[in-house]
Order: sequence, then C-alpha cells, then structure tokens
Amino acid sequence: MPLTLQDAAAQAEMVRLRPLGPERPWHWLGAGWRDFRRCPGPGLLHGMAAWLFGAALLTLAGQRFWLLAGAFSGFLLVAPIVATALYAVSRALARGEPIDWALFWRSWRPDKPALMVFGLLLGLAGTGWVLTSASLITAGAPSPVNSPMDFVRVVVLAPEGWLFEAWLLLGAVLAAPVFASSVLTIPLLLDRRIGLWAAVLVSWRAVIDQPVLMAQWAGWLMALTALGMAPLLLGLPVLLPVLAHASWHAYQDLVDASALPERG
Repeated sequence: MPLTLQDAAAQAEMVRLRPLGPERPWHWLGAGWRDFRRCPGPGLLHGMAAWLFGAALLTLAGQRFWLLAGAFSGFLLVAPIVATALYAVSRALARGEPIDWALFWRSWRPDKPALMVFGLLLGLAGTGWVLTSASLITAGAPSPVNSPMDFVRVVVLAPEGWLFEAWLLLGAVLAAPVFASSVLTIPLLLDRRIGLWAAVLVSWRAVIDQPVLMAQWAGWLMALTALGMAPLLLGLPVLLPVLAHASWHAYQDLVDASALPERG
C-alpha cells in the first residue's frame, strides 16, 4: 500500500543525518576513486555507454548546439538514476560481496518500483530542461546557435548579456530542487526498505540542514562532469563512475538509516 504523506514523514524521521565538515567531499571523491580502481569494469562499461550516447548526440545533432546545450547540461539531472548499478557495486565492495550480473539485476529488479518511478520523474525533468533551454536559446539568440563557438559568441559573450544569465538562472531554478530531491534518494532506496517520498524527504532534509556542504558537493559534481565532457567527452568513461561511487560514499557518510530494514 502506498505511503501517505504522514506515513512518509514518519518513516523519514527514522533516518538520522550526521553533521559533517566542509572537507568531506574530498573524502568521498577519494573513496570513489578507490572503488573504481578496485572494480573498474562496471564503471568503464557505464562510462563508455555515456560516451557513446554523447558521441551519437554530437553526430546526429552536431549543427544544432541550441539543442545540445540543454541535452548535455540536462544529463546532470538524470545521472543519479544512470549510476544506480554503480552504487550497488560500492555497496557490495564494502560488504565483501561478489560483483556479478546478479548484482546488477538486483539493482533494478521489479520489486523496486520506486527506483523506476523516480527514474521516470528525473527523465521528465531532464526532458523539460532540454525543451526549456532550446526554446530560450532559439527565441533569445540574435543569430542561429549551431556550434559550441556560436554558443560562446552569441550567448555567453553577447553584448547585452542577458541571455546567458537567463539560461543559467533557469537551469539553476530547475536543477536545485532536482538535486535536493535526488542527491540521497536513490542510494537510500537501493540500500533500505523505505518509501519513495520518505527517501525524497530525507534528501531534502540533508540539503536544508547542511546547505553549504551540499552546495559544495553539487559544485564538485557539476565541475567534474563538465570537465569530463569538455575534451570531446573523453573524460566521461572515468569521471562518471568515480562520481557515482563517490555519491554512494556521500550517502554512507551523511545518512544513518540503521533503523530501517536492509534491502537484499
């Protein structure tokens, strides 16, 4: 039976959040790198899949950068659900469990509908941003934006200056609530028996209780993802899995969900 909002709030209150210092993202990134080195195969598989998808986008829509700008920046919105299996890898490494195909099946099996529902919601958010970004750029740019250099010249360095600021502002307005809703939700759903909305409430609590730390973490995620995309997406096969593993360690560090039963 689906949880009511009151039930979700009560379940979320069973989860404790640890206060942490601003240096913790360095620890999470280091732990993510160690997990990637211990088990690089799944991470490289996910990273190469992301690279191939991005390369296909560049090939098929290479002269439509007004669309690609939203697509690539929107990737940040759906990345948490893409990384679900890599969270499971980090969890298994910490437990000394085998890393096999059964692990990936357990990450997405049908008895976890909340993950699928949340993935759909993130996909809708990403699609909404792509459409919003494309509409803003095509309506506001004084000339067509068909390449990255056009984007820099016409949008970023425009003499009026309002278009790029508006693009960033709209992106932030959408990205901030999506980040707050997802930063801990998917690892928590994977790890514990908790309802979707209860997990979302826990994620929001973490952002509200520790805004500086979580803003810093969001900045790291954005900066390193942009770095991975910058040289023809060549950094994605490594940076994407490292950030996914690091996000799992962020969850483990921030959240004490021991009052809730574990998932298998």
